[in-house]
Amino acid sequence: MFELVLRAGQTLVEPVCDALMDELGALSVSVEDADAGTDVEQALFGEPDMPPPQPGWERSTLRALFADAGAAERAATLLLAQVWAPDLHLQSLDAVAEQDWVRLTQAQFAPVSITPSFWIVPSWHQPPADARQVIRLDPGLAFGTGTHATTRMCLRWIAEHAAPWPRVLDYGCGSGILAIAAALHGAQAIDAVDLDPAAIQSCRANASHNGVALNCGLPETARGVYPLVLANILATPLKLLAPLLCAFVEPGGALVLAGILERQADEMIVAYAPWLTLQVSATDEGWALMTAHRAAG
Repeated sequence: MFELVLRAGQTLVEPVCDALMDELGALSVSVEDADAGTDVEQALFGEPDMPPPQPGWERSTLRALFADAGAAERAATLLLAQVWAPDLHLQSLDAVAEQDWVRLTQAQFAPVSITPSFWIVPSWHQPPADARQVIRLDPGLAFGTGTHATTRMCLRWIAEHAAPWPRVLDYGCGSGILAIAAALHGAQAIDAVDLDPAAIQSCRANASHNGVALNCGLPETARGVYPLVLANILATPLKLLAPLLCAFVEPGGALVLAGILERQADEMIVAYAPWLTLQVSATDEGWALMTAHRAAG
């Protein structure tokens, strides 16, 4: 395998990437900030709910992988000859050592401790000796592997408040990790819903792998009221969903929200005030877990 490395200005990144993938036979193309680690490094992605500060980096490094040297050399020759790409520069063209990419990828995901006895464990690891509750979960297309602070806080709340909930709603279920955790901690009938068909498929597969029964489907699957409603999304959709999510909470029930930056907590309290009183229950890495309880009828 051979790697072609190019340097390109902001306006060239998209057309060069398209040419590499669609016409020149690249197996993959990655784009990096060419000025990363220097005094002129610039952030490309904004915080959640904030627009990107700029459409792209001023200078980018493009790394394209090819099956052989000939294909990489042809791609470089053709691209550098284009009149529309005067600012495209060749950085290198080198052989890439063979590696066990599966093993390298798996090495990035280790077991995650939620509590001393509750762990999230990828399938290629053995559970720790002191693990009593284990969710087997591998990285996939849907959000939720237990590594993100928002997910960890939700999981810890479930573990610390474990109860035989007769019904649970996981709204925006992603991988289904919160719904699976609820099942392992006493929940009975669990609705796990998401707008993304890939998330629903992932949720069903993960539930099967963990030996729990979930009712996975689109949001219209959720009906009636629940003693526990979980939603780990982001602040903007959570604000829009406030009346809907609050309506799902039964008298005496709990609402658990995550995906909220600490600085967004006050606006969330205001957004939910007509229905329920939110409070910050935990914080982790700049994120807040917010909860509310409806008074018993």
